[in-house]
Amino acid sequence: MSRQQQAVVRARKAFETGRSRPLEYRIHQLKNLQRLLNERRKEIVDALKKDLKRSDESSQLFELVTVEAEINLMLKNLKEWASARPASKTLVTLADTVYIQPEPLGVVLIIGAWNYPWAVTIQPLIGAIAAGNAAVVKPSEVCVHTAKVMEELLPVYLDKELYPVVTGGVPETQELLRQKYDHIFYTGNSTVGKIIMEAAAKHLTPVTLELGGKSPCYIDKNCDISMACRRITWGKYSNCGQTCIAPDYILCEPSIQDRVIEEVKKSIKEFYTDNPKTCPDYARIINQRHFKRIMNMMEGSKIAVGGDNDESDCYIAPTVLRDVKPEAKVMQDEIFGPLLPIVLVSGLDEAITFINKREKPLALYIFAQDDKMIKKMRDQTSSGGLVANDCLQHFAISSLPFGGVGNSGMGAYHGKFSFDQLSHLRGCLIKKLNNEAMNSMRYPPHTPKKLDWVRFFVLKATGMGWMKPVMLLALLAMVTAVVLQMSDVAGFTYE
Repeated sequence: MSRQQQAVVRARKAFETGRSRPLEYRIHQLKNLQRLLNERRKEIVDALKKDLKRSDESSQLFELVTVEAEINLMLKNLKEWASARPASKTLVTLADTVYIQPEPLGVVLIIGAWNYPWAVTIQPLIGAIAAGNAAVVKPSEVCVHTAKVMEELLPVYLDKELYPVVTGGVPETQELLRQKYDHIFYTGNSTVGKIIMEAAAKHLTPVTLELGGKSPCYIDKNCDISMACRRITWGKYSNCGQTCIAPDYILCEPSIQDRVIEEVKKSIKEFYTDNPKTCPDYARIINQRHFKRIMNMMEGSKIAVGGDNDESDCYIAPTVLRDVKPEAKVMQDEIFGPLLPIVLVSGLDEAITFINKREKPLALYIFAQDDKMIKKMRDQTSSGGLVANDCLQHFAISSLPFGGVGNSGMGAYHGKFSFDQLSHLRGCLIKKLNNEAMNSMRYPPHTPKKLDWVRFFVLKATGMGWMKPVMLLALLAMVTAVVLQMSDVAGFTYE
């Protein structure tokens, strides 16, 4: 038995003991995770710096703060979210108990990504723990140091049988995918997402796929272009452009292209100085393979800003490309790096057409003063999320579902959405063994009269939700008496 299989078997056995189900145990594990972040913060940040060349402050801002906020939210709301949720009744079920009971799914496989290796791996784990599941955690092998820290620290603070960490590369991940789970949560690209989905299909395992895509950013000529470009610059070049919801490219009219370039250039200097290579807040490309991939994308495009690079340091300067054609190399795949192409359109209508001809993106950004333009972009396009006049910030709002649509993924998480995504929402109907007269309409022999009563209860009575419960009960009692009388006349009596 491989170590991957052993980890899954142990997690399954631990889950079957039932110890992950009590709320007290879930809360205890979440508090332990909270303690890990507080006590081992330096080790986590140091690992992130070695992997992504980020400053300590950047790592905490983009990864640890969001994770801490997610734990706090779960601890505050877990009792309410895990409780039975009342459901609406029909006239037929008015005397019954009807509710939704969240229950754990079982064993969840969480496969993390390398661009924000702590946040996108631990946030799903928080949801899995809160929902009462066991979880097998597979951090990205690309971030070697962060993966090692997870492997060493999580078993110290969490139940190591319920929440094992399995490290390794492609062979280890493939072996993990051969095992049976109750849910798979993957963050990464659509190519691997298809492999995940294919493996899950063999066991009919549900999946959450947090993928990516080319997230468009439309700038209207009448908006505050200086402010728009400042926010776009921040969203694009944070983490050296290696963000799944980074603005992938700009759409704007030719008349404002030069102004956009100038304002982005100004913001790059403000954020990262005249020499971003020496700025501690400017990260690096994760490895040389991705460095070459990104450099290859620039072929055939005109550089307006930046373009400097150093392969030995995996450094690519914040770069703007102008007059980019739709067929250019940089427009064929998600960039996932610090290149910002500008594609020219005649206005909002052409921008919408351009967006709709391509795969549905994970995020869509529009900068406009006019609310009608924003609503038009919202109503005539489809994307995982939509943000007007800012970038990335919807990720930090726990009351919004975060996830893709179509090629950019399926399923959503954050806050209550994480809890629900990793729970089975079990519909429950509790009846008493009496009032059998009400059931006579559904029992054979089926007659036109019985069908009339069924049609009344199912079709007509659906509009009676406005009635007060007392009135509904009175009506139900009357109808029951009539049905009972009909049953007696027909020769059916119920003791």
